[in-house]
Amino acid sequence: MKKFLLYLTILFASLQMYSQTVTITESAGWLESAYVKWQPVSGAQSYNVYYSGNGITNQKIDTQLIRSYGTYFRADVLGLAAGSYTVSVKAVIAGVEGDAATTQSLTVLAHDRNGFAFQGGRIPGGYNIDGTPKSNAVIIYVSEATKNTVSLTVTGATTNPCVGLQNILFGFKRGLDNRPLIVRLIGNITDMNVMDGGDIVIENKNNASGSITFEGVGNDAVCNGWGVRLKYASNIEIRNLATMNVNSTAGDDFGMQQDNDHIWVHNNEMFYGNAGSDADQIKGDGALDNKGSTYCTFSYNHFWDSGKCSLLGLSEDTTVGLYVTYHHNWFDHSDSRHPRVRFYSAHIYNNYYDGVSKYGAGSTSGSSLFVENNYFRNSKRPMMISMQGTDVWSSSKQANDPVNVGTFSDEDGGIIKAFNN
Repeated sequence: MKKFLLYLTILFASLQMYSQTVTITESAGWLESAYVKWQPVSGAQSYNVYYSGNGITNQKIDTQLIRSYGTYFRADVLGLAAGSYTVSVKAVIAGVEGDAATTQSLTVLAHDRNGFAFQGGRIPGGYNIDGTPKSNAVIIYVSEATKNTVSLTVTGATTNPCVGLQNILFGFKRGLDNRPLIVRLIGNITDMNVMDGGDIVIENKNNASGSITFEGVGNDAVCNGWGVRLKYASNIEIRNLATMNVNSTAGDDFGMQQDNDHIWVHNNEMFYGNAGSDADQIKGDGALDNKGSTYCTFSYNHFWDSGKCSLLGLSEDTTVGLYVTYHHNWFDHSDSRHPRVRFYSAHIYNNYYDGVSKYGAGSTSGSSLFVENNYFRNSKRPMMISMQGTDVWSSSKQANDPVNVGTFSDEDGGIIKAFNN
């Protein structure tokens, strides 16, 4: 009798499984990743997702990459080399996988790894140059539900295991753990129990052997109420995140504060922060500020109506060894600082300035800007040098008036070399 009942149970599960197949509604390849969406299957307790391509067959993805959005499911496949892939989804009913629904061939593209961040052959972050995770990389997943409980044992940490995102990053602060770290953020994440001045801070004592990637999963990962700040950090990558409502002490969406090198910030979206006390902080403070840090690339970022986009340089007091690249960014009806530069040498190319209200790139304090192949649409004062030209021009007097007119606090000027804009 027991065998008969077991047979009926298996038969029922099989009939249910075969009558409820996965229906894929959307899929595509993107930058070193791919995704698939499908309709929920009645009776499914879970789903398994596999990918194939580029010599890989039926590689199962981590379950954290599979998320329910109520009316549909979505899975993201990360860490792919450029090439063609298929993704298969299987519903799990009564502990048994059903038949696979498989996407058409999906084309995965490579990220654009250019600029000063890659000087000397460095590859910032936890991924190889082909987009696959580096050898021995550690991957952790952080969501609203796990932000304070995610844990990892870190070499050299004061206390192990390190519990909570910031405590894990504090563990890497001493620069004794050489494993590449990949932090994957999922969904909308608000302030955590442990932070540093209202920010999440990444630091690794400028460990040239270490590397950290801080990335969003899919198209809805949001740092809500906090920014990401770097100090004494090397080989760091920040990508595929949105920031909003930042109200930290520093006030920046992304802040390279001091003594960082080989930093790559790309494919992010920056929205309004909380209003500050100054008149020019109505939309928040800086969106992407860089001070005392070199060999950085800021690329493919979207500055959404930002007030002060990017401060580059503050009190370095030298023009030696300071190199930053801005390329393929979208300054979308933002106001100023695209970037506002002191001391640095900056290559600013292939950016889209759309509806900039105050000025585009500004050069002061002996800085040197190569502004190349940018597109300026309805943008006021695309380029300015402190105490020269349009910076001191008085339209009412139709003459230069450096005593009463000026944007850059009367600082010395720099050099702008413009080509093919």
